[in-house]
Amino acid sequence: QVQLVESGGGLVQPGGSLRLSCAASGSIFSIYAMGWYRQAPGKQRELVAAITSGGSRNYVDSVKGRFSISRDHVTNTVYLQMNSLKPEETAVYYCNGEFTTDQGVNDYWGQGTQVTVSS
Repeated sequence: QVQLVESGGGLVQPGGSLRLSCAASGSIFSIYAMGWYRQAPGKQRELVAAITSGGSRNYVDSVKGRFSISRDHVTNTVYLQMNSLKPEETAVYYCNGEFTTDQGVNDYWGQGTQVTVSS
């Protein structure tokens, strides 16, 4: 099993910044990709950013130039640096990863961290 523990959410004013962290632990043989999703009230969960084991990154168009995803291979931690935040980006942000363990390749989710952008 893999555990994903997120941190770094909170309340920030419009235009402000937050940095989310997600630490993966457990019997991990390898990591294919990790990423961040968000879900606002009444909306579907959407992919915000992802990074592959090779370091390729992709972002939803609305965050390009403002958000940056990175990963620490030693600690199996993925980060999401969010700048110039907008009120409409208020949501629960979830960490996701695809891992190989002794149970094969599976998808895992964190518990979510609330990000509120408001003045």
